[in-house]
Amino acid sequence: MASNQYAGIILMVAMFAVFYFLIIRPQKKREKKVNEMRNSLEEGNEIVTIGGIAGTVAHIKDDMVTIEVGADRTKLTVMKWAIGSVQTKNEETNK
Repeated sequence: MASNQYAGIILMVAMFAVFYFLIIRPQKKREKKVNEMRNSLEEGNEIVTIGGIAGTVAHIKDDMVTIEVGADRTKLTVMKWAIGSVQTKNEETNK
């Protein structure tokens, strides 16, 4: 009879552990990787925003990034959190 009481608790703990290792932990790793990428931005990096705008980093100030886009080098200012991916100069030369 006592084993029935503990079975429910053990099942709940096991479900939480599975939930943690399959959902929460990988999400935190992704967030950490994205934050490191955004914090390591340098002028001259080629970036793509989460909205799909591609450009070159011209200036970085706190949480704002100015990028140059297009042939006429139009300048846009975006928030750091809006940067989806970065392609460094080393990656460009490897292509």
